[in-house]
This record gives sequence, C-alpha cells and structure tokens, in this order.
Amino acid sequence: MTLFQRYLYRNYQTMASIRQWLERRITPVGALAITGLVLTALRGADTTLSVTYQAFAFLAILVPVAWVSLWFFRGRFSIQRHLPRIGSAGVPLAYQISIENLTRRNQSGLSMFENLADRLPTLKEFVENPEPGEEKRNWLDRRYGYYRWQWLANRKRPARVERTPVPPLRPGERLQLKMQLLPLRRGVLRFEGTTIVCPDPFGLFLAWQQAPAAQSVLILPKRYPLPPVDLPGTRKYQPRGVALASAVGESEEFMSLRDYRPGDPLRSIHWKSFAKLGKPIVKEFQDEFFVRYALILDTFSGADFSDRFEEAVSVAASFACTLLTQDSLLDLLFVGPQAFCFTAGRGVAHTEQMLEILASVRICHDQPFQSLAQRVLHHASTVSGCICIFLAWDQERQDFIRQLKALDVPLRVLVITDPGVPLDPGPLRDHPEWFWPLEMGRIAEDLAAHGQ
Repeated sequence: MTLFQRYLYRNYQTMASIRQWLERRITPVGALAITGLVLTALRGADTTLSVTYQAFAFLAILVPVAWVSLWFFRGRFSIQRHLPRIGSAGVPLAYQISIENLTRRNQSGLSMFENLADRLPTLKEFVENPEPGEEKRNWLDRRYGYYRWQWLANRKRPARVERTPVPPLRPGERLQLKMQLLPLRRGVLRFEGTTIVCPDPFGLFLAWQQAPAAQSVLILPKRYPLPPVDLPGTRKYQPRGVALASAVGESEEFMSLRDYRPGDPLRSIHWKSFAKLGKPIVKEFQDEFFVRYALILDTFSGADFSDRFEEAVSVAASFACTLLTQDSLLDLLFVGPQAFCFTAGRGVAHTEQMLEILASVRICHDQPFQSLAQRVLHHASTVSGCICIFLAWDQERQDFIRQLKALDVPLRVLVITDPGVPLDPGPLRDHPEWFWPLEMGRIAEDLAAHGQ
C-alpha cells in the first residue's frame, strides 16, 4: 500500500468520524439554525437590511447559548442489557434494557441508542477490496476511491440502529425498555455500550452520557424458504457408526451398557447385568447404515466482501434447516484456514449448531479449490448424495462434478450467478434436474422454481 492510499484512508476515516459526531450532536432543527446563521451572517452585517440583521442577531445569540447549556447536563445512568443468544440477519432483533437513574434529580426528555463495534473498514480492507464495477468509473474516482470507501462502509455496517425515547426517570428509579435493531450481516454483533442523549432547552443540540455495556450476540445467516427437497440416494454403511445417533438404522452395532431410561425397549435390557447389579441395565447400539448427505460450500472467492458468497451461505443455511428436519445426517464441508466437516442430524447435533457454524464461515484465500475437492472425494463413499453450492462454474468445478458422477453420487449443483448470464450444465447435461443456477437478486424465486 502506498503513502497516498494511507493518506486517503486516514482522510476518509477522519471525515466519517466527524460526520458521525455531528449527526449525534446536532438535531435537524439545530442543523437548520446553523445553516440560517451562516446564510444571514453573509449579509447580516449590513444593518440597513433590518430583517436579515435581526435574524442574524437572534441566531448569533441562540446557537451559542444552546451549545453552552449542554455543559449543565449532569446525568449518570446504569445500563443492563438482556439479549437473546442468537438473532438472524434481516430479522428485527428485539431485546430489553434496564436503565437506572443514579442522580438525585429527575431526568426527562431522554433518548438512547446503541454503540456498535466494527463500523468502519480497515486500511487493509480499503486497499484490497475494490467496489464491484469500479473499473467502469472515471480515472479520478478510481484513484481517490471515495465510492469504494462508501461501499465498504455500508458493507461493514453491522445493524440499523434507531434512537429510542426514554420515559421520565425519578431519582434512583429503574425502568425496563423494549429495544429493537435490524441486523444487516451474519456473524458476531458486538455492542460497545449505550449512549443516553438529552436535548438542550431549545432542541438544537444533544448532550451525551456514555454507559459502557459490552456484549455480543451471534447473528445467523439469512434463510430462504425452500420447497420440499426430494434428494435421491440410499442408506450407506458407516464403518464405525456415528456416535450418539438415534437408533433407527437398518442394522445396529453394540456399543456399550448404560442405565435404563424411561422409554427404552425391554428387548434392550441386559439381564445378566440386571441380576448382578439389582437395577435395569440396557444395551446401547450404534447404527451402521444411514441416509447421509454432504452439503458442500464453496468458500473460494477473490474478495473479502462478496455478495455472491453471502448468498451462497444463505442458501446453505436454507438447506441445513430443511434437510435436518428429515431423518438423515448432514455433513457440512467447507475450507477455511483448514478443511472442516461438521455433522448434524439424528441426535448428533442440531440445526441451530450448524447455523452457528455458517454464521462464522469466511472466504478462503490461502488454499485452492482442490483442497475442498479432495476432502469431498475422500468422504464420498459414505454419503447418499451431495448438495454443492458453488460461486462459479469454471472448468475446475466441472471436473470435480465429473469425478463425483463417476462415483455414482447423486447430486444437486447450485451455482450463484450474475443476472442474465446463462450457464451450460456441462457434465450435468444428462441430468438437467440436478443443475440449479441461481441468479443474484432472484435467489428465492429460482429456488422455488427448481423445487417444483
């Protein structure tokens, strides 16, 4: 990164911080009063223009007095936030806040808003992540990167926060307030604290009082409604079973003895142990045959902030929610710093746990696509079918699909593509129902159409 890029970044960062400070300090009425003061100052010095001069004199007194009155705000508050454990991107997050007045005076006219972390892009993100379509902008815009900064700032914005009015508080009084914000991105939403604001007597400026309250909540990916998914494939033999899976397979393998629990069948009681210990002991079995699907997520993209990748994660989350309601196992396979395989279903893990994994998945820059292909091919003998969610449909990915077909693995291949770009099914021409292109901006409609 060059010195010029560092200068641009510092400049944009400073201007963004100043703009945020002004937006939180000046009310719309205050902005109008300041604008009027500036405009009347241009001509108000001419005392022959009596109306303009009077307006200038009035505003020249009103604005400083309103500003100075902020210094007399003496508020102290205690904040306790009651957050849910998880939320979902695009779904309003409702929670409660307890606020206590720690002063000996009544507090009225207050409002509050949340302070969230990670609001601005870093220098590395600014330098390495061009705005989509930036090459179409003129030379000056490309060089100075203002639109890139705006795009990144919007991408980094974690949630939409509104100011919430606070009822009048008596000395020592504590109130419970209902709060709501709209998460815009999956991942960990971090709260740094809460700001309580009070307007001056003229309503031009806002006095601040910060109340530290660091917390976080995990935001799950957005999900799309899916039609019933009828995936082909039969039960596959699992050489060592799957630990903790519920026993509904076609055959069972003895694993251990344990204490009897209400609901255990009488045929599972180990009578010798019952006679020896004087209490019912049952045999625990482990299934050897399962319907088991692989959900393969393509994490290989050149940019840190990719709308296509976010849509791919949302589609994967949608399939996880749908398939785990069926009597099957689901393996989520993707590559991050290393190759991951997370199994859920039939008592092994729950849908929520898989969604939490998807909430934190990131784009992989360090490894090639082949690292994912090798992991899946090694895993293919144990799965009944594969659902592949790709960010591209290039030769490398088509070759991977050919290898899976050669192993007689039933497939569903979903490719996130740009609007209006037709895709050739390639190795899936003989099975067009296995190939689901999904256009950006039409993901939900395309999923519904392919599911019919």
